[in-house]
Amino acid sequence: MKLLKSKRKNEPEFIAVTPNEKKYIIRNPFGEDLKINGQHHDVKIYEDEEGFTVIEFKNKKYLAEITDKSQNKYTVLLNGLSYSFTIESPISYRRRKYLGKYKQTNRLEVIEAPMPGKIVELLVEEHSRVKEGEAILILEAMKMQNEIMTQVSGKIHKIHVKAGDSVAKDEVLMEIER
Repeated sequence: MKLLKSKRKNEPEFIAVTPNEKKYIIRNPFGEDLKINGQHHDVKIYEDEEGFTVIEFKNKKYLAEITDKSQNKYTVLLNGLSYSFTIESPISYRRRKYLGKYKQTNRLEVIEAPMPGKIVELLVEEHSRVKEGEAILILEAMKMQNEIMTQVSGKIHKIHVKAGDSVAKDEVLMEIER
């Protein structure tokens, strides 16, 4: 049996993909020689004396918390802002791009609450158009306001919540017609 060998020894590679399909190639993420898109970066991740996870990057400190993880999809809270992305291996990224060519283009995308909280403000209305990565509502969770962003471009088909509503994790917030 022949095993596939990596082109680079001892340098695992991952691809972080944002909702608007921007990709970051990350090599050696758990070593001291971290590379993002071929450039070396000095990133430190540690726990402070109060037990919070801190990411230090370009001499700035960011409080970090993984608020949602489902298979390879993550939502991270950094200094009160929510970021979603997937982590792919090179093979799964190529497979995803290949399968994306055959995906249906006109369908409904469901936006769900990434965490329990209270709807503070709706930033869009039904039948309005949104772009990928655009904030659609503000969700307060653990006394922090989080912008919830759409991962697709399209038209708001239906809004299931209103300002002041309390929502559970994975509750449907909106439907977007692509």
